[in-house]
Amino acid sequence: MPPTMKVLIYRHSVVTRLTHWINVVALTLLLMSGLQIFNAHPALYWGQKSTFAEPWVALTAVERGDKMIGLTKVGPLTLETTGLFGFSGNETRGFPAWATAPGYRNLADGRHWHFFFAWVFVLNGLVYLSANSLNGHIRRDLLPTRNELAPRHLWHEILDHARLRFARGEEARRYNTLQKLAYGGVVLVVLPLMVLTGLTMSPAVNAGQPWLPVVFGGRQSARTIHFICAGLITTFVLVHVAMVLLSGVWNNLRSMVTGRYAIDVEGDAR
Repeated sequence: MPPTMKVLIYRHSVVTRLTHWINVVALTLLLMSGLQIFNAHPALYWGQKSTFAEPWVALTAVERGDKMIGLTKVGPLTLETTGLFGFSGNETRGFPAWATAPGYRNLADGRHWHFFFAWVFVLNGLVYLSANSLNGHIRRDLLPTRNELAPRHLWHEILDHARLRFARGEEARRYNTLQKLAYGGVVLVVLPLMVLTGLTMSPAVNAGQPWLPVVFGGRQSARTIHFICAGLITTFVLVHVAMVLLSGVWNNLRSMVTGRYAIDVEGDAR
């Protein structure tokens, strides 16, 4: 087997690195302030109006004996979630204080935080898309090719990920197809849905754009879709962090701080 050596390649531009870390802060506080807003009425519905007797999801608390029990209802399923959902910190609340921003109960402050970081996130996203469209990063590195979308190739990558086999050598120079599809799905589908459903919940926007609630089947449906999208983004982030940890923490962090990423190449490949 030929000898190999570590070679540092330039993987992430300054714009990509800067917008990435701004996104980390913005998305974290968007989620936490969103949970603060959700706690004002911890239930989800479908349609235009809230049918209080028939929520699709509800985080509630009931008195059982001499203590309060937190309950999470999802459709016909009811789970006891005391200390996490429904009842925590000796008070009835959907999500616990440590998961919300601010930690104390205040809907107005939660909205202020949420709207501020929503603008930070949107403007940061526009900078990312503009800069990386101009330098060719999106076209060159994020759009999958026809060969990469072939079923056999996709199945091979799924099996490699399931077995925790990560790209090495020249293959590590670029994103794999699953990464491209995940990033594309979040950027092109989930995030636009988040923005549009968020706007749909605004009475002021509804007055100027009455077609928005119709598109999503009502303001309550938009709220539910908004919450589902938040869950999808949270799942994406957790999987992303897990992959970073499993494929090499220092190498991945260095690439997002300095832009340099180490790959293994054969000794004569310099």
